[in-house]
Amino acid sequence: MSNQAKGILYTLITVLMWGVLAIALKVASQEIDSPTIVWFRFSLAFSGMFVWMAVSNPKELKILYKPSWLIVISSLALAWNYIGFMLGIQYTSPSNAQVAIQSGPVLLAVFGIFFFKEKISRIQIIGFLLTIIGFWIFYQQHVGAVPAGQEGQYTKGMLITLTGAVAWAIYAILQKKLVLSYSVGTLNVFIFGLPVLIYLPFVDFANLAHISFGYWALLVFLGANTLISYGCLSLALKYLEAGKVSVIIVLNPIITFILMGVLTWMQVAWIDGEHFSVLSIVGALIALAGAILVVRKKKNPKVI
Repeated sequence: MSNQAKGILYTLITVLMWGVLAIALKVASQEIDSPTIVWFRFSLAFSGMFVWMAVSNPKELKILYKPSWLIVISSLALAWNYIGFMLGIQYTSPSNAQVAIQSGPVLLAVFGIFFFKEKISRIQIIGFLLTIIGFWIFYQQHVGAVPAGQEGQYTKGMLITLTGAVAWAIYAILQKKLVLSYSVGTLNVFIFGLPVLIYLPFVDFANLAHISFGYWALLVFLGANTLISYGCLSLALKYLEAGKVSVIIVLNPIITFILMGVLTWMQVAWIDGEHFSVLSIVGALIALAGAILVVRKKKNPKVI
């Protein structure tokens, strides 16, 4: 298998993991509070990364007691990204949160322009405008379909999700600088570990003791999802250009849309159906198309 094929395969695994993630989080939130879910995800991811580092490169574990301030900020940003996305899903729906969280890669491109002096092309400017227009159409369609009296909760959920997207962009821009000095494993063992301590005071252990086996299995999946998705993302970036990886990853909401459409059509009892309309779908596709134009890279872009 060629390196490009490997890169595409690992990227598709990441996309699949993130596409299913939003739905799994929504189901879990029906029985388990958001901070507990986020804490468990980080705990399982940290445990797996800690064991891996302890076996493969134990000297690097010194990062746990001697991190740089940039690593601490990066970890705090990812910690908020997780809870922001989780609360967005809780207050709205998997598809809504997935569309809003895609502003993260767009903001990352903006940060790249300001902090790394990256050049911006006319295509990227068009992409920015399309993303804003598409998201606005999507938001207007969905807020209009929300039951009377719940519009405020929907707007609150979308705004919280957007703060999570900002946090992810901050995390990603810091990673771009940190990977020049640290390995991915060394960074992740601290970045996954600090949120375990941050969210520990908010964990409802009493509730965890009474949930069913099915919800325990769901929690384990959510933790494993973090390890698998971020592990595959690192491997994808090893074999494939970052621009191509970004373009493919931005498409992960489509998986959520398709799965939620099927579940809504099946009228399953374990998750609320989505309220899709032609305009809301068009708005989401315009927003995603704009995001793709922003994150895609050309070898010799025309700049302004």
